[in-house]
Amino acid sequence: MTFDANAVRARVPALKAGSARFDAPGGTQTPQPVIDAIADALANPLANRGLTTEGERNAEAVVTRARRALADLLGADPRGIVFGRSSTQLTYDLSRTVAKSWGPGDEVVVSRLDHDSNIRPWIQAAEAVGATVRCAEFDPATGELTTDDIAAVLSARTRLVAVTAASNLIGTRPDIPAFADLVHRAGALLHVDAVHYASHAAVDLPGLGADFLVCSPYKFLGPHLGVLASRPELLETLRPDKLLPSTDAVPERFELGTLPYELLAGGGAAVDFLASLAPGADGTRRERLLAAFTAIEAHEDALRARIEQGLADLGGITVHSRATHRTPTLLLTLAGRSTTAASRYLAERGVDAPAGSFYALEASRRLGLGDEGGLRIGLAPYNNDEDVDRLLEALAGFLGTTPAVG
Repeated sequence: MTFDANAVRARVPALKAGSARFDAPGGTQTPQPVIDAIADALANPLANRGLTTEGERNAEAVVTRARRALADLLGADPRGIVFGRSSTQLTYDLSRTVAKSWGPGDEVVVSRLDHDSNIRPWIQAAEAVGATVRCAEFDPATGELTTDDIAAVLSARTRLVAVTAASNLIGTRPDIPAFADLVHRAGALLHVDAVHYASHAAVDLPGLGADFLVCSPYKFLGPHLGVLASRPELLETLRPDKLLPSTDAVPERFELGTLPYELLAGGGAAVDFLASLAPGADGTRRERLLAAFTAIEAHEDALRARIEQGLADLGGITVHSRATHRTPTLLLTLAGRSTTAASRYLAERGVDAPAGSFYALEASRRLGLGDEGGLRIGLAPYNNDEDVDRLLEALAGFLGTTPAVG
């Protein structure tokens, strides 16, 4: 059985508005079961977590289910799942906590390929304690970030390396397990930004070799929320700033204040929805998720191939997404034409493809695109061939040419 994008579309109410949506890297649209889970959590009694009242028990159950669901998604231990407002907030909190053990002479490595949320928090945390920041460069001609690039900035003084598992700007998927081997042999920790990666590929925390990993459910059909995954025993060694009466248990010691129970319910429902997308799959939720992402990747890669061929036929377009392994995410510039104007033109014709650098400022600058970036086309499980036809037709109209579609 093949992946059925139209069956997915039928369960995403926002798509009824009619636009062909290629803005998924900035956030996906929400399936009805996720919406229902959020509403159900709010419709039933809720209170601060506990075991006495119905509201307390409901809150406790929501948190427990959400931790188990996200652990299944990420191949992690539920005791190592930390929730927060966003991956940016969690990275800031983690960077300040980890940096408590750094000082002058210590080094932290960031990557030019990354979203600024995996660069600036580490730079600022290092600066606050007098540590040194070193930056791994990627090849702007290929979009590749290699083990040689990481090795070039590692030393015996490196304490942590922060790197993306997939670029939200150009889709590059570096070899994270190989990076992890280098980083760990240097005696350092590896922090992985999987916000974009987790939208398109099955995540395996131990397999990647990441010590810390962050993602955001709103990028994979869930609500706005941030998730940090780590080994519980590693979290036990970290002492974040927290309120005196709040628990010191892991992972709760990292969760500041009352959790948004309704969003956690939605996050768990998003994982269940993804697990339901594997054609004919059965087994555990983790097994169904692995099968689902295999099907999703094949579907999205087929659409990406159609888009890439259509762009080549149009001409006058530079595609900056060139890495061998990449997500279905394309960054374009148009010869002599404004990508901002192109985005507006497409939006007027019901095709949503935004323009910008999307907080990946360092990557955009490295590509020679300054802070303006380009036109980004990103796919999600609900995109279909009709969406691709509409995109190519609209781009052809903007460029004044005729597309090759069908």
